[in-house]
Amino acid sequence: MEHQIALTILLMALVTYVPRAAPLLLLTRFDLPEKVVQWLKFIPVAVLSALLFPSLLMRDGGMDITPVNEFLVAAIPTLLVVWRTRSLFWAIVIGIVAVSLLRFLGF
Repeated sequence: MEHQIALTILLMALVTYVPRAAPLLLLTRFDLPEKVVQWLKFIPVAVLSALLFPSLLMRDGGMDITPVNEFLVAAIPTLLVVWRTRSLFWAIVIGIVAVSLLRFLGF
């Protein structure tokens, strides 16, 4: 039984590591075309959007873009701070403060 657990952990580590390491090892051997490099720069934004927008726009199993949605309302000052400062730290601080303030006010 212990061998199965150790083998499972080892295989899980391998499955996690190989997809991350393979592109690094393969793509460092040659230069990518400029169009590909430009396209790759959009991946972090796309992934972050895919993670954030459902949290901001979905509530109780449905779309909620009303002013009652506290996360959507709190996103407005957070996005303004991100746009002005380009700081992840301040974005997190403002987002937490905005949601806390909205909940304190009974929003």
